[in-house]
Amino acid sequence: MVGRGRERRDDRRGGRQEERQTFGRGGDAIRYQMREKLVDIGDDFWIENSRGEQAYKVDGKAVRVRNTLILEDASGREVAKIQQRIARVRDTLEIEGPDGSTIATIHKAMITPVRERFKVSVPGGEDLDVQANFVDHEYEIKAGRTKVAEVSKKWFRVRDSYGVEVAPGQDDGLILAITVGIDQL
Repeated sequence: MVGRGRERRDDRRGGRQEERQTFGRGGDAIRYQMREKLVDIGDDFWIENSRGEQAYKVDGKAVRVRNTLILEDASGREVAKIQQRIARVRDTLEIEGPDGSTIATIHKAMITPVRERFKVSVPGGEDLDVQANFVDHEYEIKAGRTKVAEVSKKWFRVRDSYGVEVAPGQDDGLILAITVGIDQL
């Protein structure tokens, strides 16, 4: 029995060490900068990469009945459409791919005793969990026990800006669409 406890502790320690190699200063995660109050319907803004280049555009469509945001890559190709679903018991956003298929659904947890929580259902992929302090824009996105992205204001001195770090091998467009969606909820 003692051996199993030590193995779990070693696994957790190894996981934290791996996270430090990916996220934070000197890590190999891809970093983006976003505005705190992302977008009002009808507004547009750019998400910049760590080199200050415009990487993705968020387009707030003013002519839609539902709140709709379009995430485009730097060349103007649609990456995702983020739409709030009306008439649901709890807040729900759907993220659609360019072909109109659902690539993720964000569900706000009904009971949140200490922190807000979201569940992101990804058809054909691993579901994601988001939990932390959204008011301060400090949270992690995890697939099981593995952190796939970190959102934080601590990297920027610019007021109303925060960063999104995406682990290598993840779908940056999907992670950014999830971040935009959570900000809208």
